[in-house]
Amino acid sequence: MSLREERVEYIHLPTGSPLPSLEPTPRRVIVIVEQDVSSDWQDEVSKWIVDTGCLYMMAWGRDCSSWDDSVDWANRDRIGEAELTDENHVMTTWHADEPLSEVFFFNQMCAWHPMLDLELVTILDVTEHERSSDILLAYNQQRKALELGNSE
Repeated sequence: MSLREERVEYIHLPTGSPLPSLEPTPRRVIVIVEQDVSSDWQDEVSKWIVDTGCLYMMAWGRDCSSWDDSVDWANRDRIGEAELTDENHVMTTWHADEPLSEVFFFNQMCAWHPMLDLELVTILDVTEHERSSDILLAYNQQRKALELGNSE
C-alpha cells in the first residue's frame, strides 16, 4: 500500500508551558495528553491549534474528549457568525480506550480533508518529559506496518 506523502513534526508541550510560534499551515494535529491540564491552558492551546492551521485534530490520553470539545469551541470562536464550511471546519476526534497506535492508524487511513491534502502532521505531546524519539518511532512503525499491509 502506498501512503500519502507527509511531513511529521513533534512538539513537546508540558502542561502550562508557553506555546511555540508556528507558521499557519494546513495540518493534522495529534494531541497526546499524559498530564492534567487547567481548562484555561487547554483553551489557550486549542485556540493555538486552530490558529496554526489545523483542519483535523485527533486527541488521545487523559480526558481526551474535552480536547475534542475545546478545539471545536476554539474554531467556532475563530469563525464567529460565519457559516461552517469545508474551508473553515476543523474536524475533531477523540480516542479514549484505544492504544496510541490506533490513533496513528486513524491519522493515516481516516483523517482526510475534503478540499486539501494535509501533508503536515504535528504531534503535540502534553507530558512532563520530552520523548520525541519514542513517539516518532511508534508513529513510523505504524506507518511502515500500513505500507506493508499488516497494520497492528
